[in-house]
Amino acid sequence: MNEAAGEARDQAPKDIARAASAAMWASDSASQRLGMTIDEIDAGHAVLRMTITESMTNGHGTAHGGFIFALADSAFAFACNSHGARAVASHCAITYLRPGYLGDKLVARAREVSRSGRNGIYDVSVSVGEHVIAEFRGHSRTIGGSWIETGNAS
Repeated sequence: MNEAAGEARDQAPKDIARAASAAMWASDSASQRLGMTIDEIDAGHAVLRMTITESMTNGHGTAHGGFIFALADSAFAFACNSHGARAVASHCAITYLRPGYLGDKLVARAREVSRSGRNGIYDVSVSVGEHVIAEFRGHSRTIGGSWIETGNAS
């Protein structure tokens, strides 16, 4: 084993999460072009933000649900990839509770509910200020490979 691989195995979970999210973010043009930012990242946890722009509103003058879903999905993606292993969604569902509006600053908070073997379950709350506007649940599955050399990505 080389020295770098040994050092990666000794990384703390938060360091692994930061390195994995940086590697993932570098090629995530969808999240970047929608104006998302990553505010927090840790093992099994991510907080992303996005502001609703005019091009994200629908015929009702509210935020199009697809953009709210995209933010929740991105937060889910960063949370389920935070252990270093490459993971994708196998199932996602969202419930819209309130509308979002032009100029709203949405915050998506993702947290790991369960992770076993190649499968994970994550809940994401999307809010505007103190008001939750959507609840999302994502099921993940690892696909092989790692964002970084951790020695324990599975």
